[in-house]
Amino acid sequence: MKILIQNGRLLDPASGIDQIMDILIEDKKIIKRGEHLTEEAERVVDASGCFVMPGLIDLHVHLRDPGLTHKEDIETGTKAAARGGVTTVCAMPNTKPVVDSRETLEYIYKKASEKGSARVLQLSAFTKGMEGKELVDIDEMIEAGAAAFSEDGKSVMDICLYEKALEELAKRDMLVMAHCEDKNLVGKGVLNKGVASKKYNVPGIENAVEDIITARDIFLSNETKVRLHLCHCSTKGVVELIKMAKSMGIQVTGEVCPHHFILTDADIKEADGNYKMNPPLRTREDVDALIEGLRDGIIDAISTDHAPHHESEKGSDFTKCAFGIVGLETSASLTYTYLVKTGVLTPLQMAEKMSANPAKILKRNDIGSLQEGKMADVLIFDPNVEYKIDKNDFASKAQNTPFDGMDVTGQVKMTIFEGNIVYEA
Repeated sequence: MKILIQNGRLLDPASGIDQIMDILIEDKKIIKRGEHLTEEAERVVDASGCFVMPGLIDLHVHLRDPGLTHKEDIETGTKAAARGGVTTVCAMPNTKPVVDSRETLEYIYKKASEKGSARVLQLSAFTKGMEGKELVDIDEMIEAGAAAFSEDGKSVMDICLYEKALEELAKRDMLVMAHCEDKNLVGKGVLNKGVASKKYNVPGIENAVEDIITARDIFLSNETKVRLHLCHCSTKGVVELIKMAKSMGIQVTGEVCPHHFILTDADIKEADGNYKMNPPLRTREDVDALIEGLRDGIIDAISTDHAPHHESEKGSDFTKCAFGIVGLETSASLTYTYLVKTGVLTPLQMAEKMSANPAKILKRNDIGSLQEGKMADVLIFDPNVEYKIDKNDFASKAQNTPFDGMDVTGQVKMTIFEGNIVYEA
């Protein structure tokens, strides 16, 4: 399909473009961009007043497929992505079975090609069954298409086994995505140690749980020379550690999720499982540090840690309900409302944190840009629309969000994936 997008404010961090410009799409690619294009097209889209950005790349998503499809599956998860302007998702391997074999990986890619509304880049686990005891066949997983390696949901606590994995992955120039959590220190913690844990009389999770393993992984990455990406950063300490690592020339990047740069543990006003996530909501000091980290370029990317659960797995008992919230359909609006509208980031920097930088982290040159010849993954975002988040309107199977009913500014109007319109408001 030939699509001409006219009059939009083109935001392309890869080429430093922020100006009114048209783009022409054909055969999955951006074939031309410029001012006042007049070529014939099957669909002409007037994007006046809107941002035209590269499709968002979410580095941290749980699709729950295979095995946990009562929560989400590849079809519904990628529909949710499209609705949120996300055209590429990095899917975490803690499925059932765990993504630790060629067969499971091939199943996911086959289903994504048949039913996906967004590009699925599947991660492999480090260890078989995510048990932390025996490494997966790394070469087999790479050959089958593993985009990166992670044990997301926990850390590999055997430091010698982990270092061996990092050494092997460094040899193959593979990306490591680390969930940093000291298993022994976290214990039975459920909320941030402090205001929230005291108010609800539950075990707390201190910042050191995340900070200690972050420091471990940074220094191991320095030893092994592996590319390290730190998932869902939530503490002031982690921001300082990333800053230190970058000053030392270590190959480390970090991401932060909207819930961690918007909410604090003091915002938990009632016993509601939708406020329970891992890492937990932290203090105002931590939130401010994360925002400054995004502003200063210490934090490279914004992701969601989209973690869908069935309503029966949430509830009011913090000690029993599942960790995690959904985020694919709200991340663009929340980022615009809390970071761009407030002047923390420019619109171009929003596109950088949510698309261009993630593409660099993944070493993908075909996505994350609106340059001619690149894949036609495009988001048209209207920064003028004000609306109320409604969980009942989600494309996801899940509705577990603390942002239900929140007023936000900025809305996805159209998502184009590989030259096809996959969502239109």
